[in-house]
Amino acid sequence: MLTPDYILGLVDGEGSFTVYVKNPQIQTQVKRRVKVEPRFYLKLIERDKDILYKLKEFFRCGNVYFQVDKRKNHQNCYRYEVANRKDLEKIIVPFFRRYRLRLKSKLKDFRIFCDLMKRIKKGEHLTKIGLANLYALKQQMH
Repeated sequence: MLTPDYILGLVDGEGSFTVYVKNPQIQTQVKRRVKVEPRFYLKLIERDKDILYKLKEFFRCGNVYFQVDKRKNHQNCYRYEVANRKDLEKIIVPFFRRYRLRLKSKLKDFRIFCDLMKRIKKGEHLTKIGLANLYALKQQMH
């Protein structure tokens, strides 16, 4: 059974809170269908993948994916990822508000992530100005 402290240490070291935000200045055709995509994920090498499945059990959301890495001196990895906005809002964010991350850089990213999530919920990404504001805020993340 994973404890909150164990999860905090794991996420401080290997986790990420991120939001893909379409650059409003680029009008070219992009592969992504949406303008914003919030994600919480954690990536570990293949032999440690069992922890990712335990995270999925603990949070009762998200998925574990195999991730090929073709770079030299890198191993194939597995990734635990939560992309569902309701799960992020109702499960992931409250957990990390209750159990505070310890690394200042990770905590900063989490706070920006929460701000972006709040703005997305309000629909700010649906206007050009709002999308530009979200894009500028995202650039402050690690």
